[in-house]
Amino acid sequence: MTQPPSICILGAGFGALSTVRALRRLAPQARITLVAPRAELHYLPGSIWIPSGLRRREQLVVPLQGFFARMGVQHMAAEVTGLQDGGRVVHTSAGDVANDALVIATGGRFIKKLPGIEHAIVPCEGIAAAEQIRERLRAMRGGTIAIGFAGNPNEPSAMRGGPMFEYLFGLDTLLRREGRRAQFELVFFNPSTEPGARLGGKAVPRLLALMAARGIRTHLGHKLRGFEPQQVLTEGGAIAADLILFMPGMTGNAWFDQTTLPRSPGGLIQADAQCRIPGWEHCYVVGDSGSFPGPDWMPKQAHMADLQAAAAAQNLLAGLRGAPQTATFKVELACIIDSLSHGTLIWRTPERNIVLPPLRLMHWAKRAFEWKYLRQYR
Repeated sequence: MTQPPSICILGAGFGALSTVRALRRLAPQARITLVAPRAELHYLPGSIWIPSGLRRREQLVVPLQGFFARMGVQHMAAEVTGLQDGGRVVHTSAGDVANDALVIATGGRFIKKLPGIEHAIVPCEGIAAAEQIRERLRAMRGGTIAIGFAGNPNEPSAMRGGPMFEYLFGLDTLLRREGRRAQFELVFFNPSTEPGARLGGKAVPRLLALMAARGIRTHLGHKLRGFEPQQVLTEGGAIAADLILFMPGMTGNAWFDQTTLPRSPGGLIQADAQCRIPGWEHCYVVGDSGSFPGPDWMPKQAHMADLQAAAAAQNLLAGLRGAPQTATFKVELACIIDSLSHGTLIWRTPERNIVLPPLRLMHWAKRAFEWKYLRQYR
């Protein structure tokens, strides 16, 4: 190409921002336009600490104007509404954006089809949800807190269960610190008899043993029927609850339905091992928006999005040059399940699965990682 390529990135989450950094390293002259409603990164992994007061909103919402200026990125404050000409034109609420190459990184959407789901708080919907949990907990003098998650039946990888374990163990620790644990019952529910199986065979017994040791009741292996103001309804009976925290499975963004993008059975954008969208030249997807080839335990987490972003950036630039697109990403699950005082490190690859016992060091490692990760955007 005789002039620098014009690249459009949709989203302002982990995958989108990692794509920006990778592209800027490889193509300093490229013209990059990023479309997102706000120039902000919401660091949701840290929202688990909002109910305890360890984190506040202003610590987790990172303004991106400075980062965009350093990276030479033009930010378009808008919602994506559709695509045209095989992705070469992006329709937005603020007008159209033409491009030579496109990266879709607009995240996923939680499936809210269960009856009465409005009676549950969905923690990963945003910082406001974590603040709502904090306020509800402060107002309670006792009662039952039910915490659970489910998946997308058509897409095993489209779920996010890790944060719910963190809320479960974190609230237990918080109530003990406050001397209020005896006034509360914690119940963990899941339609699977092996919740967290995607973390690896070693993780499930460790997590269940930790629940038992902390006096947390479990309600496992029963399909969910819905929610009522103070009940979780399952085929195995109802769970009385004064506060319900629930993470549904994930599917694609609503705007995908206004396009002819190829979709997976679970509603995500179909992708190949190079993060390309089949049949859509110079179009790529990273992070929660995509359905990628690999094991069914492939995580929907920031680390995975970062790995996919690096591959997508390399292949995008190679494709524009007419060169072979050979970059792929490794499948790796890496997380620290935090309990407010200790952290359980879980690492899984196709070859191995490591689960460490809860360590105070890992809690501090998670806090240190947050500081290091956000420093590149502040």
